[in-house]
Formats: sequence, C-alpha cells, structure tokens
Amino acid sequence: MPSNPPEYMNADFKAKQQEFAAYIRNPHRNPAPADVQPERMAMYRQLFYNNIDSFLAANFPVLRKLLSDSQWTELAEDFFAKHTNQSPYFSEIPEEFLAYLENERQHPDDFPFMLELAHYEWVEMALSIAKDEVTPAPIPNNLLQANVKLSPLAWSLAYQYPVHKIAPGFLPEQPPAQPTFLVVYRDPDDDVNFIEITPMTYRLLEIIEQNEGVQTATALQQIAEELQHPNPQLLVSAGLQILQELAEKTVIIPSM
Repeated sequence: MPSNPPEYMNADFKAKQQEFAAYIRNPHRNPAPADVQPERMAMYRQLFYNNIDSFLAANFPVLRKLLSDSQWTELAEDFFAKHTNQSPYFSEIPEEFLAYLENERQHPDDFPFMLELAHYEWVEMALSIAKDEVTPAPIPNNLLQANVKLSPLAWSLAYQYPVHKIAPGFLPEQPPAQPTFLVVYRDPDDDVNFIEITPMTYRLLEIIEQNEGVQTATALQQIAEELQHPNPQLLVSAGLQILQELAEKTVIIPSM
C-alpha cells in the first residue's frame, strides 16, 4: 500500500493552495504562482469572479440596477477579496454577502440603505427555497378564540428605509420619521409575496411569534393594553379583521 506523503509535501501543497487562492481573490495585491502560466491564472480568476458576480446580480437585481458598472464591479470584487465564506453552497452566497455588507464593507459613497435593501432582496430568495412546508388548514369559525402561530414561511420585517419603494428614481438619503413594516410570506402556490403593514400589525405578529399557540383574543388584548387604547373593544375588532385577512393568506395558521 502507498505510504502517506511526507509532512513537508503536505505543507508545500497547502502553501501552494493559499498562494493560488490569494491571487484568485485579489490579483492586485497578491502575485500569481510563479509556476503557472499568467494566462491560465487570469482565466481561472475570471471564471471564479464571473460566477460570484452573476450570482450576486441575479439575487440582488435592484441593487445592481442602482449601481453603475464600475460601482458594481468594485463592490463585487471587494466582497470576493475580503469575505471568507462560512458555507460551501452557492445558494448561501447571498447570506454571506449580507454578512460582508454588515461587518466588513466600509465605503463612504455607499447608499445609506444598501444593507437594508440587500436584506429585503435576500428575503425573497431565502423564503423561495426554504424547506419548511405549511399544509393549508381551514380558518377557525371563531378566530378570536382560536390558538394561532406565525407560519414558518412568513416573516415580519422592520426597516428604517422604505426598501420596497427604492428604485433608480427614488434614492432616499435619510430615513423617514416612520419606519417601514412589511410581511413577506410564501403562499400555498409557492409564490413569495410582500405586504406593507402598520406598526400595530407588526407588534401583533411579534406577540404571536413570541408566544406560539397564543389565543387570538389574548394577543389582541395585550395590544390594547400596550397602546392604552381608549376603546379596547374597537381595537380588538379592527385587529381581528386584520388577522382574518392574514389567516386567509396563510401568514398566521392554527396552532395544533
């Protein structure tokens, strides 16, 4: 049987791998391996970068549209050079890109809403491939007395910027006074949808998420108490109507 290679050969191979990877990531700061033809290294580098570039552009189409070609290339190359992915799966590159924007990206000319916009775009992809399954169930006749939970395929989101409205013709420089609240959910047809909601609805969904299986009446009563509403029954009725609509969209589901 062949013996294991000497330790110095393993170390040399690892060093060669690191030299190869360093050039692939950032050829401007790292020399190409001396024993590989420059044309071949340039081809390898372009192949790796093109894969990352096309994957980011496909998953963050609005952000790509907002940036010029040179701005986008700088962003994609900076991510490629700086960020060390924690996952080997291509489907998780968008999440790695979010981690890069949040923890490593430092550029004074970036849009102030870049991270939130990227997160908003990532959510659609993440829910579209989520492995959770929700079996449609009939809405209880008396939803007020029913025990409910947030669907695993529904996320309530809060942003400083109105990310769902950002486009080349709308680029806010400062966050508005009122945050933006959204629900994103995957329906039984596997379509991903977004709904803009009020702060009260966001808080109501937060209560339901934090107290899985809570009775609808209990959640609505908690909202009324928190808001110190002068007419709690009016708020409960309005909230029940909202939850009825969300139940029809499978955002909330019965808790068995």
